[in-house]
Amino acid sequence: MGPEASDLEPGRWTIDPVHSEITFTIRHLMTTVRGTFPDFGGEVVIGDDPLDSSAHAEIRMASIDTRSPERDEHIRSSDFLEVDKHPVMTFTATGVAPAAIGRRARTPRYHLDGDLTIKDVTRPVRLLTEFHGVGPDPWGGTRAGFTATGTLSRRDFGIEFNIPFQGDKVMLGDEIALALEIQAVQAA
Repeated sequence: MGPEASDLEPGRWTIDPVHSEITFTIRHLMTTVRGTFPDFGGEVVIGDDPLDSSAHAEIRMASIDTRSPERDEHIRSSDFLEVDKHPVMTFTATGVAPAAIGRRARTPRYHLDGDLTIKDVTRPVRLLTEFHGVGPDPWGGTRAGFTATGTLSRRDFGIEFNIPFQGDKVMLGDEIALALEIQAVQAA
């Protein structure tokens, strides 16, 4: 039998950014560009009923890394993220619900609904979250592992910069795919 959400002890769990990552992809011309936000933090608060849990995260927008310093500087500019005016992106969970489990799913899946704020614009997002279990770490702590995925429209957050080419085509897609790999450490 696989991990169950009931394996999580109620209380605060701090996200370990060294062993976690927040990545994204976006269509660029005929390929996909990948990037990450390495500077972030947050916590998960597990309720007595795991479905009554909450989460909050803050991501430093200036930390964006697409493996191209020139592109990253452009993304930090007023054309995209305006990091001078809006240095932090936040996510606050608003609800957790079981998700349908496909035949191949070996880990419990949940919908994590929340409010994502980018550039002072807040929109609801839904992440499909998988719980990978809980156990001891080599430093005497207890860790839990999660994967979350979702998509959002950059235009919903006022990020509309684009360059048209070849008639009706544009350089950048609207949809951004998110992927999070999270390790959380149980608070003492």
